[in-house]
Amino acid sequence: QVQLVESGGGLVQAGGSLRLSCAVSGRTFSRYAMGWFRQAPGKEREFVAAINWTGASTYYEDSVKGRFTISRDNAKNTVYLQMNSLKPEDTAVYYCAGRRDYYYSTKSNEYGYWGQGTQVTVSS
Repeated sequence: QVQLVESGGGLVQAGGSLRLSCAVSGRTFSRYAMGWFRQAPGKEREFVAAINWTGASTYYEDSVKGRFTISRDNAKNTVYLQMNSLKPEDTAVYYCAGRRDYYYSTKSNEYGYWGQGTQVTVSS
């Protein structure tokens, strides 16, 4: 059974930074592509960033390019999302997701494993 647990969310002022972590249980983490999604109140869940299982390839939603960085440490079974230059519109619950595939996806329904989410609030 694979379990994902996010941490690192919180309240930050606009222009600030946060680093989200997602700890993944199980011995095959290195065989999972990982993604971050977010959901703001009243909106659908949207793709933020993804990384393949080696960490060699990443992909970002346009609005976070140049501000967010996804990375992974397969020795620690953890994926990270470094968020810089945060904006109020980044406010959302952020979810970590995993799929047992080399390649990542931007589609939430292609991920089979999800964390419980962590709240990120950016004040203006």
